Amino acid sequence: MKKIFAINLGSTSTKVAYYENNNCIIKDSIAHDSNEIQGFKSVFDQQDYRTKCIINYMDEHNIALDDLDAFVSRGGQTEPIPGGLYYINEAMLEQVESGEYGVHVCSVGVRIAYELTKDKKTVPLTLDTPSTDEFEPIARISGLKEISRRSCFQALNQKAMARYYADSIGCNYEDLNLIVVMLGGGISVVAHRKGYMIDGPDALEGEGPFSNNRCCSVPIGELVKLCYSGKYTLSEMMRHINGEAGLVAYLGSTDIRQIEKQINEGDSYAYDVLDAMCYQTAKDIGAYATVLKGDVDAILMIGGMANSKFITQHICDRVTFIAPVKILPGEREMEALCERAYDGLTGLEEIKNFKSMRNEYV
Repeated sequence: MKKIFAINLGSTSTKVAYYENNNCIIKDSIAHDSNEIQGFKSVFDQQDYRTKCIINYMDEHNIALDDLDAFVSRGGQTEPIPGGLYYINEAMLEQVESGEYGVHVCSVGVRIAYELTKDKKTVPLTLDTPSTDEFEPIARISGLKEISRRSCFQALNQKAMARYYADSIGCNYEDLNLIVVMLGGGISVVAHRKGYMIDGPDALEGEGPFSNNRCCSVPIGELVKLCYSGKYTLSEMMRHINGEAGLVAYLGSTDIRQIEKQINEGDSYAYDVLDAMCYQTAKDIGAYATVLKGDVDAILMIGGMANSKFITQHICDRVTFIAPVKILPGEREMEALCERAYDGLTGLEEIKNFKSMRNEYV
C-alpha cells in the first residue's frame, strides 16, 4: 500500500488530502486567521506557522509522517519547465525562494514538503507547477524583442480537469485538442493539444480577460502613460493592475453572487461590467481556437466562477459554434496531486529531477 499526503497552500487556508493508493481517505481545508497571516512580512515567513498547522492536523487524524511514501505539494515558481511530476530538490527550492520567477504562498509548500521528509523514506514531490511551460517556439514571440511571452497560469488545475474530462468520455488526454477556461480568481484560457499546453497567458502579470481583481490585457499605450504619470510607484502599479483592478475596481466587489443579485435587481451597470468580462473571455477562446487551427474537441469551463449561470451562459452564447462546451465547476488539484503521485510511486509515470533548463528557453 502507498500512503500519500498532499498540501496546497492558499492565501488564508491550507488544503490537505490523505490517500492510500488511489483511495481518498481524507480531504479537508485548514482555515487560517487572516489577521495572523497578515502579520507575516513575507510569505516565506509563514513556513513555521504553516508547518505547525499541518503537523497538528496530521496528529489529530493519526497520519504518521514516518509511514508516508510521498508528501506532495502544489508547486512553487521556478524557471519554465515541462509539465509532469517532479522530485522537490535543493535546486528547485533555490529558484522558488529567490523570487525571480514570482512569489506565491504555494512556494512555501514545497519547502515544507522537503523539510518534513528529510532523512525519511518519504519522497517529496510536486506536480504541474505554475511555471509549467509547454509552449511552441512561435508562441513565445511577443512583438517586442526585449520581452518573450511566458506561460504562467493555474497549470495544475488546467491539466487535472482536462484529464478528468478525457477520462469521463473514455479518451486519453493525449488524444484530445481542448480549450480549457479557468474561471477563478483570475481567468486563463489555454490551448491543449494532444497532452501539451501549447499556448496560454501570463495570467498573473497581465494577459487575458480582466477578472475579479486583475485588469490583464488593456490598451498598452495608455498603460505605459499611466505608469509614467507619477501617480504610482512600481510596487503600487503592480498592485493596481493585480489586486485593485477588474470587477473590484468597477463594482467594489468580487462576490459573483452579490453582483448577480445587483443585476437581478436591475443594476444595468453591473450587468454591463460582468458581461464585458464574459465578452473578453469569449474573445480569448476564439483566439485560442485559431492556435488549434479550428480542430477543437471541446471547450471546458472550470473553476469557481463556472458555478455562475450568468457567466457560463454569456460565454457559451458566443463560442458554441467552435466546439461543444462542457461546464465543470471547481477544481481537482488535490486529487491530481495524490493520484499522480501514486502513479509515480508505482512506475506508471516518470518522476523527473528538476534541473536548470535555461538554455532551452531563450
